[in-house]
Amino acid sequence: METPSKTSPRDFFLWAGAVIALYGSVISFITLLFEYVNRAFPDPLAYYGDPYGGSVRAAMAAVIVLVPTTLILFRLIRGSIAKEPGKANIWVRRWALVLTIFIATVTILIDLITLLTTFLGGEISIRFALKVAIVLLVAGGIFLHFIADFKGYWLKEIKKAHLVGIAVAVLTFAAVFAGFFIIGTPQDARMMRYDQQKVSDLQTIQYQITTYYQQKEELPNSLQQLNDPLSGFSVPVDPQSGGEYAYEQTSDLSFTLCATFNRETQDTKGTGAYPTRDSVYGGIDENWTHGIGEVCFARTIDPDKYPPFDLKVR
Repeated sequence: METPSKTSPRDFFLWAGAVIALYGSVISFITLLFEYVNRAFPDPLAYYGDPYGGSVRAAMAAVIVLVPTTLILFRLIRGSIAKEPGKANIWVRRWALVLTIFIATVTILIDLITLLTTFLGGEISIRFALKVAIVLLVAGGIFLHFIADFKGYWLKEIKKAHLVGIAVAVLTFAAVFAGFFIIGTPQDARMMRYDQQKVSDLQTIQYQITTYYQQKEELPNSLQQLNDPLSGFSVPVDPQSGGEYAYEQTSDLSFTLCATFNRETQDTKGTGAYPTRDSVYGGIDENWTHGIGEVCFARTIDPDKYPPFDLKVR
């Protein structure tokens, strides 16, 4: 057995960085796979989230940064051990390996207990089972890898250690690459953000039109009549083209608002992102679901629900 070398500041920070990067990589990778499962097997009770797959993109970004960092740091560590075998027995390495093995073991046990508890309660589902399997496989892989590392297996089998690193890199690349097919490219996300802002602008304009009707007992002839320097309100314009939104009064109580959209509204109800909500506004469904191209939303004000302000006072 080699005599332990003295732990240098470089050794300490290499191991500290490697462990932090490893844990961050594992958490991000599991989160990414969980998001994929959520989208493949939506839960009707999962209503809230953002429309751009923000959690998926954050997990992808973390995996892209942390996994290579982890692989590089462990390669540097093994390189330093190859040059000075005594570094295989320094205290920071032993503590890092034992801590990682302990956390992996606890994770596996908690995962199995959760699986059995849910199964006995009769609430098992494919969505839940896949998540349990993901945690079990990842934690099990880490447990086996670092048990072998603790026994010095990877120090003797350098080529196999390199192959494991390559396999992890390929698996990471595949997981990240799959994300672009699931949530789209960065350009898709930008187009969706444009569309979401347009919907938000139309909602604001619709509210101002309703307020205008309650104040003046008539609909505006054009959107410019909604501008109010006193209150500071200015009719928003299309953030993408810079042009005005289309407005047309179709009757004394009805109007349409139009905008040009880049993407069709995604039907991701149950995945925690972009749920469709139908609510009653003026006696009809307020639905901002849209397709690609110019889409017009017809609205009718119900005077009973939105009476003129002077009638409210009486």
